[in-house]
Amino acid sequence: MTPGSNGASTPEDDDPFGYLYADGQARGAQPPSGGYGYPNAVNRVRAVGERKYGQQAAQAPQQPGQTAAYGQVPQQGGYGQPNANYQAPEAYSGGAPTTRQSAHGGGGGGRGRGPNTKGLLIGAIAVVAAVVIGISVAMLGGDDSENTGGDTGASSAPSADESAGEPSRKPSEQTDDEAALPEIDAKALLLGGGATTASDISGAKADGGTYVTGFNTPGASVTWNVNGIPKNGQYRLYVNYGVPGKDADATLSVNGTAQTRPLNMKNFANAAEGDYEKGWTETWANVQLNKGTNTIKISCEQGNQCDVNLDQLYLVKE
Repeated sequence: MTPGSNGASTPEDDDPFGYLYADGQARGAQPPSGGYGYPNAVNRVRAVGERKYGQQAAQAPQQPGQTAAYGQVPQQGGYGQPNANYQAPEAYSGGAPTTRQSAHGGGGGGRGRGPNTKGLLIGAIAVVAAVVIGISVAMLGGDDSENTGGDTGASSAPSADESAGEPSRKPSEQTDDEAALPEIDAKALLLGGGATTASDISGAKADGGTYVTGFNTPGASVTWNVNGIPKNGQYRLYVNYGVPGKDADATLSVNGTAQTRPLNMKNFANAAEGDYEKGWTETWANVQLNKGTNTIKISCEQGNQCDVNLDQLYLVKE
């Protein structure tokens, strides 16, 4: 018998795809509707949610040793058989859940519990407390540094007999006692040793522009008998003077005792040499005075450079 001519439904027609070819169709090959390799459910379409897991179609009891047809679901109970209690996602109402369900209650050995908010709160409070303490310490430290800065003047306070460098002006803030401290024009001082008055150089602050000159001779002096000192203590003596563009100094005595340092009368105005008019400036020295009356003397002694004109003197409480 010639192979391939045994008619339809013969072994050569076992090709499940014979119906797709012209020669197969000529021999009567038909699309399969079931049977071996083609489960009845292959062409069936189900609506979403229609299939109910756990409720399988009734099937004939499977005989011992009988193998289920290809594509058929074995009966429940054997190894690898589906559990009737399992439900596929489409079995849920409204389709499969799209978000993960969080666990509730105390079951599950603590799994699914939320964050430890109590611990986080305690940690945050501790951080805030540390910041507050740090700021407080910084503020206290800042106050200490400011308080220990000391006087920001040009130099530390001189001793009672020390004359200063370039002075500051008379303090603007004074008590009633300080405001009442005496001041005097040089022309009103007791002059000695050839010192005299003049007014031909402009710039003096004394009344009428009159100042004391002729002070550059050893022995020349001016004496101020000061009245009205309110109490014993240290005071600051200010002296207005003029120099011809060069440094000078003099001897300062208080109540008959000469100070150990000379009165510094430098060219603080930086005037050109020989220019008395531009050389007017000011200096100061600390003096220890008694309550009531005191004697202050400025003199040109041996070793002093006394080429200077004297303008005014005044006192400020130290």
